[in-house]
Amino acid sequence: MSVQVQNVSKYYGEQKALDGVSFEAGKGQVMGFLGPNGAGKSTMMKIITCYLPQTEGTVKVCGFDVSEDPIEVKKRVGYLPEHNPLYSEMYIREYLEFIGGLHGIKSNLQERVKRMLNSTGLEREQHKKIGQLSKGYRQRVGLAQALIHDPEVLILDEPTSGLDPNQLVEIRHLIQEIGKEKTVILSTHIMQEVEAICNRVIIINQGKIVADQDTQVLRRMTSNEQLINIEFDKPIDQARMAALAGVLEVTSDGVNRWKVRTSGSTDLRPVLFHFAVEQGLAVLSMQVSEQNLEEVFRQLTR
Repeated sequence: MSVQVQNVSKYYGEQKALDGVSFEAGKGQVMGFLGPNGAGKSTMMKIITCYLPQTEGTVKVCGFDVSEDPIEVKKRVGYLPEHNPLYSEMYIREYLEFIGGLHGIKSNLQERVKRMLNSTGLEREQHKKIGQLSKGYRQRVGLAQALIHDPEVLILDEPTSGLDPNQLVEIRHLIQEIGKEKTVILSTHIMQEVEAICNRVIIINQGKIVADQDTQVLRRMTSNEQLINIEFDKPIDQARMAALAGVLEVTSDGVNRWKVRTSGSTDLRPVLFHFAVEQGLAVLSMQVSEQNLEEVFRQLTR
């Protein structure tokens, strides 16, 4: 396995950011690392990349311990942090040559730089200063510097933050291609992104792993439940609808639109229709939707 994490805990003073986290990630995996703000995602990524020491447990990257062999680990890891630190006064090509030099690349540095410029779509911008770039292009530069030394493991913290829809498609495709040959661990709050590019998902909440599954398996975890989207012609008594037998949760989805999560054992659409009749409401639309990762995430991290 490229990444092995065993019983890792991290304390900041008395606050426990990670609590006995264990997982493994291998070559050819694009693993989504999800969780609400403050769950411990960035802390775990910083430990894997040797930016922070763990309090307890062990982490190995390509067989090297992050505590005992941090230099060897850093040779094998590419890292794009959430807040992408770049030298704004440097030109793109100049910056990538500089980063390549830091990694000790000598004989084929220009070849590597050219490859990174092409694969991240920066070739037309390479003679611009980084400070002149949009956030989307700065993210591309960050991804290029993370890949310049051809690492076996790529750690991406919110890699598509600030990208426009066209850039999103391009960067997601690039990550998918990278994931065929490397181990990719990425954190994101965009569930559509996880469904589009990840083949495995780990969800962490309050420092603990609450789910670790193949993406498709995770989506089926709540297959015994239904999600009904319903729209009425006027406001309703939310508490009364939530009290109906078989209803687990009622949440607003806009003006007079509601998401009704049910136990799934029986079809509650007739029950909701009769509720509307009793309340003098007109049902404008009602449909059963498939549980998606966003719903699973909400249920596991509430």
